[in-house]
Amino acid sequence: MSPAFRNDDKSLNWRTVGYWARSVFAVLLSLTVLVGGGWFVYSKAHDAYIAWRTTDDYIGEGTDPVEVLIPKGASITQIGDILTEDGVVRSTKAFRQAAQDSGQADKLQAGRYELKKELPAETAFAMLLDSDNLVRLKVTFPEGTTDAEQFEIISSKLDVDLETVQKAAKQTDKLASLPEFADGDLEGYLFPSTYEVAEPVKPLSIFASQITQFNKIAEKLSLEGRAEDLGYSPDEVVTVASIIASEVSNVEDQANVAAVIYNRLDADMPLQMDSTVHYAVGKSGTVTTTAEDRKSDSPYNTYVHKGLPPGPISNPGETALEAALHPADVDYKYFVTVNLETGETKFADTLDEHNANVAEFQQWCQANADKGLC
Repeated sequence: MSPAFRNDDKSLNWRTVGYWARSVFAVLLSLTVLVGGGWFVYSKAHDAYIAWRTTDDYIGEGTDPVEVLIPKGASITQIGDILTEDGVVRSTKAFRQAAQDSGQADKLQAGRYELKKELPAETAFAMLLDSDNLVRLKVTFPEGTTDAEQFEIISSKLDVDLETVQKAAKQTDKLASLPEFADGDLEGYLFPSTYEVAEPVKPLSIFASQITQFNKIAEKLSLEGRAEDLGYSPDEVVTVASIIASEVSNVEDQANVAAVIYNRLDADMPLQMDSTVHYAVGKSGTVTTTAEDRKSDSPYNTYVHKGLPPGPISNPGETALEAALHPADVDYKYFVTVNLETGETKFADTLDEHNANVAEFQQWCQANADKGLC
């Protein structure tokens, strides 16, 4: 302890200590008030600055993600209005200025974009120029799906009213690329694949893309020329391919199924394909038909009517079309899928052999009755 705090007898001078302590406290209190007041002033100034800076524009890196749809033909002002309404930019004015300063306003494209809320207008504009931020809307149609099944996919996956899709399908006069041999029917020509879809979704545009893809594959496979070599019309070959796509799931079996179809036609035998009966009666989900189903007088019922049905029963992919154009060189007249999970299919020349295969299929169905596939 400093001598200044002691009496002559070296004992503590509590009056001096107390005076010193009060002085130190006063200094500390003054500093606290000074610093606290300074921080208060700084905080207020900073808040005022931020408020001034964000009157027309945000600063920072944005907050929550948001999807924004920019319609085709929208002006810069209209885009700015959309972004402002969706909370992406603070004002249309700021976005319009950012677009003008960039000199790239003419490069903005319509589409759905993944952006963030509360972005500086310059950042928002740059993100719209970056194609990586485009949300690409896609739809997939599996091979062997019917038109009706594809319409359901468009409706459910792309959020389009089913009736709207069905009405569009009747406007085939607007689909200039539909082959003449299709005779105005979409069944068989809506090529199954995955397609990018522009917004707003227009079913006719989707159909046009599918038909364009069909035409590319048809040209690649020389559909019309090869069909003539086989002695069939292009539409008849597409019909054969549609049956193949509906009957078997394994690509390696498709050429053999094609052979069965042509062999039965050559022998003047009814095709007796359950897939055509399913199409006739509007059934799906199982592979078998009932005796009542097979009594249908529909021209698509190949148990009742000999020859090919009047048109395709589904939309075949490339491998099914290839098989229909290049059937296997075999004498098979019968086939049956004996395991519906693996798709294992057995072929036969004679009815006795076929009946033995059918018995194997029935055993599988009995052992797997709980799967509801038969």
